[in-house]
Amino acid sequence: MKIFKLNIPDFVDIEEKELKIILAARLFELRRLSLGQAPEVAELSKKEFIETIGKYSVSLFNYPISDLQNDINNA
Repeated sequence: MKIFKLNIPDFVDIEEKELKIILAARLFELRRLSLGQAPEVAELSKKEFIETIGKYSVSLFNYPISDLQNDINNA
């Protein structure tokens, strides 16, 4: 596992827990983490992660438009 050290300015009002959730949600959105991996990074259960990511405007359904077009064409 990689460990990063971040220096966050004092004027940024954020807790470590929230930062982990934001990072996990963004990496999930970018398809760098799966739905199984992202909750582990966020230190949440899968259910909690699914319920939380909407607060950060991240959709659970991370389906590229090109895949959708291919499905329509193949139907």
